[in-house]
Amino acid sequence: MLNQTLVLIKPDGLKKSLTGNILTRLSETKLEIIAAKIVRVSKKLAEEHYMHLKQEPFFPELVLYLQGELHQRKKVMAMIYWGEDAIQKVRDIAGATNPEEASSVSIRGQYGRITTKGLYENVVHASANDIEAEREIKLWFQPDEII
Repeated sequence: MLNQTLVLIKPDGLKKSLTGNILTRLSETKLEIIAAKIVRVSKKLAEEHYMHLKQEPFFPELVLYLQGELHQRKKVMAMIYWGEDAIQKVRDIAGATNPEEASSVSIRGQYGRITTKGLYENVVHASANDIEAEREIKLWFQPDEII
């Protein structure tokens, strides 16, 4: 099934200069990048992106994390990957959300960590399913930015 998925290289991934490594790993999917940009993340965008976690006690810190406030990198690299089973292929390479549960050969398993406060710094975001991908892509990209 052809679909598209949002991928974010989060501020910790940018600070650690992992962009090339992450893009190389994502290239293993043989998917097509149909949009890419660097985004300064507003508080509103971060809150909307993580709205499903609004009731969690770590929500305020999660918003600061995505805004880059915790890493002095106030930006993310946002991309849309498209192709056959894009969501599942990207999620497989990204690994489990919790870096300690992620396969050691996944992006999050190799580069992620959990802070002493319990925040997952997992360097990338990948849409969970078709519904989330559609919602997230609309948050991060205007239709004319997608090729």
